[in-house]
Amino acid sequence: MNKRSITVIPGDGIGPSIVDAALKIMDHAGCNFHYDYADAGLMALEKHSELLPQSTLDLIEKNKITLKGPLTTPIGGGFTSINVSLRKHFNLYANLRPVVSFEGAQSRYKDIDIITVRENTQGMYSGAGQTRSDDNTHAEAMSIITREGAERITEFAYKLARTEGRKKVTIVHKANILKSTSGLFLDVAREVAQRYPDIETNEMIVDAVCMNLVMYPERFDIIVTTNLFGDIISDLCAGLIGGLGMAPGANIGQDVAIFEAVHGSAPDIEGQNIANPCSVILASIQMLEHLEMQDKAQQIRNAVRKTIAEGKSVTRDLGGTATTTEFTQAIIANL
Repeated sequence: MNKRSITVIPGDGIGPSIVDAALKIMDHAGCNFHYDYADAGLMALEKHSELLPQSTLDLIEKNKITLKGPLTTPIGGGFTSINVSLRKHFNLYANLRPVVSFEGAQSRYKDIDIITVRENTQGMYSGAGQTRSDDNTHAEAMSIITREGAERITEFAYKLARTEGRKKVTIVHKANILKSTSGLFLDVAREVAQRYPDIETNEMIVDAVCMNLVMYPERFDIIVTTNLFGDIISDLCAGLIGGLGMAPGANIGQDVAIFEAVHGSAPDIEGQNIANPCSVILASIQMLEHLEMQDKAQQIRNAVRKTIAEGKSVTRDLGGTATTTEFTQAIIANL
């Protein structure tokens, strides 16, 4: 049987070690992939004098599926976010961030199961129209929402609800104040919701969502929202299950999909073999589900769940003392 090729971007800081953990686990589960490695971030800057080389873009385009570690974008003028650049280049319009409680994880809540569906290419987060006056007294940025963009992401959320057997979609907005951009998003989302009478629809202003997520997280199932709100809400949701180390992310377009750890590159613990690889492992599970390899996805998910619940070989953020390598080996043993 021919092996399917996927592009692997190890990333910066702890990236290479946690990506390697995910690949080892997929190999032991018999996923039968061929890995094409590509550079991006600081590693690419050192090797190729650019953060996102054309060769990397070509590999992503060729294989259509990419697993990516965390990347560092240098702070300062002239450097645009690599993640934003990838989303724009490949029109990865849907950002999918599921959070699920794991028995044994260090968190305040149990039974959390929320998916944030975030529009990934428009709104304030896209970086459009950013200017700052020469005397540093005035700055501007532009937020653009299109009917096509709002319809596409809302359709994605409702189709996901049907596919996953979910009961409710919460449309998150700030249309009471941002009447143009958020108003258009809400109007279009309402139109889409009417096509899905089998799915309960709820509308909520973004600040109320943040409060309710902390007080009554069980009220949420699928959240759909604009770019900046989705970025903030998805991190808040990660906090409900123990932090960004337990939160994967998928960036999905028409043809190309990139699955990633959503946390940073953590250069302060690079090379110490203590990072929790779960974010990339869970991203690889998202990738397997996207490739309709549900049996392999479930096999790995069960092994991760068992390992964390046992608590014998888990990393320090999960309450243990295991190294990244030991944690990975424990998951492999539980496959």
